[in-house]
This record gives sequence, structure tokens and C-alpha cells, in this order.
Amino acid sequence: MNFPKEWSAEAGLVALGRTDLDAVLDLERRCFVLPWSEEQLRNAFELETFTAFGLFGPAGLDDLIAYVSFYHVPPEMEILNMAVRPDCQRLGHGFRLMALLLEKGRRMGLNRAFLEVRASNVPAINLYEKHGFAGIGLRKGYYADNGEDALLMSRNF
Repeated sequence: MNFPKEWSAEAGLVALGRTDLDAVLDLERRCFVLPWSEEQLRNAFELETFTAFGLFGPAGLDDLIAYVSFYHVPPEMEILNMAVRPDCQRLGHGFRLMALLLEKGRRMGLNRAFLEVRASNVPAINLYEKHGFAGIGLRKGYYADNGEDALLMSRNF
């Protein structure tokens, strides 16, 4: 499902596309031990079932401070990545981004969301729980860098 750039801009949420590839890659590299590669992200943007939204700072569309990406195959969504620039963390951007994403999912007619999170990432787990996610399983040895488990979480809309 493709969204125009200005979709939901009134809330600060902007649909991202191939033209935002460099900004998303930069944010991935700043935030994740195992960031998506340029090829993975480029291929994802080609899929109809992939969508990414970003929050931008005061400098406008050149100042990506947070983003979230997800697959959507109705009636479900799988949240793939959510990142907030390190210098902008703990300011409520992640909470706002998740709230906006869940509202968009509801408006898209989706009824369930899934995500995986490192079992040690307590701040992220707390954020997801505040948005109604609950642990439903564990993926043993999921992360390639250190063999850490992933907590599988879900919520209904």
C-alpha cells in the first residue's frame, strides 16, 4: 500500500520511500547492531506489503529523527524496525511513533500486530507493553550477532 509523502503529515508522520533510503540507512546504522543493508532496504521498498513512516525534526524532510517499518498482509501487520536517533531518545518520539503507527494500522483495517524484540531490550519492551503488546513466545538464539533470544509480542487493535 503506497502512501503519499504528505499522508498524515499533520501528525508529523510521513510516508517514507526510496528517496529516503540514505536517511533510513543512516538511522539504522546509528541505532542497531545489525542494521538492514542498503540492498535489503531497497528491496523492501519495492514490496507492496512494506511500508515505512518517519518523524522529522525541525529541519524538515532532511532531519529524520525516527522511523518505523512494517509488513502488512491484512488482517495483520508485522512491525519490523523502529528506531529513534540516539540524540532524540527519551523525549517521547518512540511512544508517539508507535501510537501513530497503531492508529494507521487500525485505519487500514488491520486487527493484529506482531513484533520481535531482543529479550534484553527492556526499554523497548516497556514501550511496547504501554501500547498493549504482550509476550506470546520466545525465538531462541534469534539474533545472529550474539545468539540472543527474541521475545515475540502481539496485540489486537
